[in-house]
Amino acid sequence: MVNDANNDVKDANGVNDVNDVNDSTGGRRVYLDKQSPAAYRALVHTADAVRATAAEAGLDRILVELVNLRVSQINGCASCLDVHTRAALRAGETTRRLGVLPAWRDTELFTARERAALALAEATTDPADRLAQDRAYGAARTVLNDEEISAVIWVAITINAFNRVSILSRHPVRDTAPVPASAPIPVDATA
Repeated sequence: MVNDANNDVKDANGVNDVNDVNDSTGGRRVYLDKQSPAAYRALVHTADAVRATAAEAGLDRILVELVNLRVSQINGCASCLDVHTRAALRAGETTRRLGVLPAWRDTELFTARERAALALAEATTDPADRLAQDRAYGAARTVLNDEEISAVIWVAITINAFNRVSILSRHPVRDTAPVPASAPIPVDATA
């Protein structure tokens, strides 16, 4: 994320120091957001424009976060999963639905609009599967208008880009607020 107050670029967890992150061969990873801050800021500005486009299209924050999370699950981006899980919970998403998101097709917990958006997000993340892309587009056409379809695809494109920045940089997910072992386990009202 970008800290406009001092123009420093922070990684996805708000960490401002550049740590040497080693890959399995012992080589140092480059934090792409730090090494190329102007490019990263441009990506952040793109995300801001996409967020506005999604809001203008009438996509609610939960649907946007479901797309962000599903794409991040497919790509295996721990940093983006951490950020967008917290964002989804703040927007009112339930832990029950988040827990079954990888198997969304096998549940009745997601609306037709959410299912269409998730299928489009998956097709955007793996554009080589033309059959899945055609099926996703066909299903989306029944419940989303052109503006909504465009917004969902832009959300998926943008989170795919952030996933690649975080994965290739190996942005860490740090435990900033450990939960005491004696803390009560939160229960969803929908469970």
